[in-house]
Amino acid sequence: MNTIPVAVQLYTLREETEKDFEGTLRKVAELGFDGVEFAGLGDYTASEMKELLDDIGLRAASSHVPLEQIKNNLTQVIEVQKILGSKYIVCPYFEPQNENDYHQLIDVLKRAGEMCRLEGMKLCYHNHDFELKKQSDGRTALEMIFEETDPLDVKAEFDIYWLKKAGEDPIEWIKRYDRRTPLLHLKDMTTDEEQFFAELGTGGLDLDSVLSLGEQADVQWWVVEQDESRKTPLESLEISMNYLKTKLPHLTK
Repeated sequence: MNTIPVAVQLYTLREETEKDFEGTLRKVAELGFDGVEFAGLGDYTASEMKELLDDIGLRAASSHVPLEQIKNNLTQVIEVQKILGSKYIVCPYFEPQNENDYHQLIDVLKRAGEMCRLEGMKLCYHNHDFELKKQSDGRTALEMIFEETDPLDVKAEFDIYWLKKAGEDPIEWIKRYDRRTPLLHLKDMTTDEEQFFAELGTGGLDLDSVLSLGEQADVQWWVVEQDESRKTPLESLEISMNYLKTKLPHLTK
């Protein structure tokens, strides 16, 4: 818990990076983040981005990569991650039309996960709330994904907000897939009926329990993401980071 590095998912800062990618990364570093999780590189090549990260003092924790690229262009995706110095490729979103779509997804994840492993990379699946709907066999789609793939090939990037939004207990999921969750999205949720995205420590999620499981679950990166904010994204991230600094001593050193 005390030494796991913290990254920001740059989707949070999508408008800022579109205007000024370098300046935004420098602000991320100033806030105290150890690294970033990419959702695209903007106009930068992988080599240019790696040089920029090194100059600023940030690391590439992981990258969200569209499923189509994972399916059809994985060799290049892996090469980009190697240049960036990241070993985690994340499938960030999948919107099924029916249950059979999940079976097709699982086939893609199996093949891609094995290829990633052979290249020294790790493939992760990031959940939302709709994967927690029960399928015809009584399992949730998220259970299907992890039960029907090899733990060595397909890892989890649990998003605790979306687990809670679906009525699930994030702690239970982290414990159930112990040591299969190298990346974990830290979020908070307002306590009203809206259940809106909240800065860490300002909502109702049991973040203390999540953070306490980090080392036991072999989490390699905490990833802060706030999909939407009623403040500016950088203001929200500063609040979240200030909260984490009270919980993770290494951030204040």
